[in-house]
Amino acid sequence: MNTKVIKATSKHIKDVGFLFDLYRQFYKYKPNLKASTNFIKQRILNNESTIFICYSKTLEGAGFVQLYETFDSLNINKKLILYDLYVYKKYRRLGIGRNLMLKAKDYAVKKRIKIVELSTAINNKKAQSLYEELDYKRDREYHNYYLEI
Repeated sequence: MNTKVIKATSKHIKDVGFLFDLYRQFYKYKPNLKASTNFIKQRILNNESTIFICYSKTLEGAGFVQLYETFDSLNINKKLILYDLYVYKKYRRLGIGRNLMLKAKDYAVKKRIKIVELSTAINNKKAQSLYEELDYKRDREYHNYYLEI
């Protein structure tokens, strides 16, 4: 399929916001297009994340990936957290997720970032398969924890 992956700017907030709302619904959150779009708007306008959006040949948003730059204290280096990856249902199995992941890797290389880290749902076998095909390694040393406040 003929697609184009570009870095999202303020011109793409509406399209990314729509996809982000679908992504949240995939993870069982209630639809809230206004909040989803506002969240994306703040990330883009405040340069708090880097988002790449994939457009179909008809210029419909087909998927996105959102990256957060942070630090790895032990490796004394920067790292990217690939926090969100989503492909619109009708565009799945066309290589869009792979293209977005490769774009994220290219971005990391250009920024001289040595690690891209991600996590996914335990039952998301399709995503896990893609990550492993792209040489991501499952962490077997650490468990992740969180504290809800």
